Amino acid sequence: MSLSQMARSIHESVTLKLNQTAALLREKGEPVIHLGGGEPKSKTPIDAIIACTGVLNSGDIKYTPPDGIPALKKAIIRYTEEHYGRQVRPENVVASCGAKQAIMAALIAILDPKDEVIFPAPYWVSYPEMVKLAGGVPVPIVPEDGSFYPTLREIEDAVGSYTKAIILNSPNNPSGVMYSRDFIGQVVELAARKSLYLIMDDTYNRLVFDGRAPINCYDFSTEDLEQSKLLVINCVSKMYAMTGFRIGWAVGSRELVQAMATIQSQQTSGPATPSQWAAVGALNGIQNSIEALRLTLENNRNILMDQLNAFPGVHVTRPDGAFYCFPDFSNYEKNTQKLSEFLLQKVRVVTVPGREFGMEGHLRLSFCGTAKEITQGVERIRWALDPTAPNELYLGDRRLVRDWM
Repeated sequence: MSLSQMARSIHESVTLKLNQTAALLREKGEPVIHLGGGEPKSKTPIDAIIACTGVLNSGDIKYTPPDGIPALKKAIIRYTEEHYGRQVRPENVVASCGAKQAIMAALIAILDPKDEVIFPAPYWVSYPEMVKLAGGVPVPIVPEDGSFYPTLREIEDAVGSYTKAIILNSPNNPSGVMYSRDFIGQVVELAARKSLYLIMDDTYNRLVFDGRAPINCYDFSTEDLEQSKLLVINCVSKMYAMTGFRIGWAVGSRELVQAMATIQSQQTSGPATPSQWAAVGALNGIQNSIEALRLTLENNRNILMDQLNAFPGVHVTRPDGAFYCFPDFSNYEKNTQKLSEFLLQKVRVVTVPGREFGMEGHLRLSFCGTAKEITQGVERIRWALDPTAPNELYLGDRRLVRDWM
């Protein structure tokens, strides 16, 4: 079979593949602990269920506009005004099949062959592949100091004649760090000065810890929305724990949003009708589920930090938000693909290799599960790697003894 060069160049989503692997092992009765997942355990808000059930019960489920039903756009407009202090119009909003499609449609809309897109490492695994799918060239920026915090100089030095866009994701997947207000403000100013698109991936914007407030990129933008190349991405997947509904959205200039809507009309014809109404219910309903999730995640973060800080040879940066951390395991194994496979086979713990996020030596660990899963997961990892850990480990009803002791 002769596949296209594009198809041969794109890698499958490692996180989705790991989810599938974990599910298959669980079906076989294996005591798998999934520390690689990217979806909260909490349930879909009742207001979303009621709204979705209402349209399902009506039996009147038809095509919708490719950029979203009016009710969803109205809810997104209200959300943008409440949380970003910006008044936008329906023509500035496009609803998509998740934040991933919103970003993908934006990249297709703005990129020509050889155009470059800059994003800091560590980065979400899909950014490089999405840029390549849109015909562009991904340009990851690895901070010189080895941290997860790029500098403006590093971003600006990467800007060249082919640069078309910058993507920022804060709080960051996979590290959980928040970029500072100063840094975000500087990048907003740089993008405006260089006439670059700036895609702000705010997927985790409201899931922040330690009394921090979400950072609003519009605070630093002096341009009128119609002249601006700033595009803000959001979704209901993470903050409302609605990953399976696949609803995200983008807010930007009329010209860009219209182009994205046209692209979506040829890709999917628009998001599924029941999912859109579920998102309306979530956005317009009682909002206490977000704070409940945020508090649970912050507590889980603290538990995971206690576990990792007691793990000899592991270095970890404390997450500011989201539900991931990105500890450095290079003292034990620098090849994280090898390490991740070893941990899955040896102690049935799912992790995500750091090289998928642009940094070898690290593993992405998620703390959106239960406190028990976090504690037992790190206990298993330590048993597999740390010679000072207890010699015995119980894996379900199996007793393991290290054969290298």
